[in-house]
Amino acid sequence: MARLHLFDLDGTLLHGTSAPLEISRQLGLEAETVALERAISEGRIGPPEYAAQVHALWADLTEAHVGAAFEGAPWLARIRDVWAEIRNSGEYCAVVSLSPSFFVERLLDWGAHVAFGSRFPDLPFTEPVDPAGVLNSAAKVRIADRLCREFGLTRVDCIAYGDSMSDSDLFAAVPVSVAVNADGYLAGLATHSYTGRDLWDAYELACGAR
Repeated sequence: MARLHLFDLDGTLLHGTSAPLEISRQLGLEAETVALERAISEGRIGPPEYAAQVHALWADLTEAHVGAAFEGAPWLARIRDVWAEIRNSGEYCAVVSLSPSFFVERLLDWGAHVAFGSRFPDLPFTEPVDPAGVLNSAAKVRIADRLCREFGLTRVDCIAYGDSMSDSDLFAAVPVSVAVNADGYLAGLATHSYTGRDLWDAYELACGAR
């Protein structure tokens, strides 16, 4: 039976950082974004408020900034190798992240079957963020269910990889989960836990692929 591998982005595929932080570094706005990330992690704002506030910070953002952020980010090693192995095994890999879709979708070129992020307006921004397009923890489960229907699978066939509270609903919904460089709370929910900088090693914990 095929499986669906569901990967978080921030803190999971990216080591110790997030897509918004990497984007903001290109604009000299790292400190402001760190403050926003602290606010959302402490529950003082939710994903829609966070998205609206980073959108306001990124008034001068261009595709060139996004490309530089993506290329310079501290990615885990062997992401492409893991996704190639998943594809070669007749299985599926998806990236589901609360970060902007214009960043997340670049991972399609690395071998992900599908990539979902919060919907932001086209660059350069001339419109506000629509809160209805901003993802949250529960949305990850809805997306997983939709992908299962499309691929002819069920939740029993899913493996989730994540690092924080935004992955908690998904970890609770699927039978196999890998906490990747995760906080203590999520590690306690996971069936496996990995600390390091090589995605292949995290992948092996879930399915012994090598």
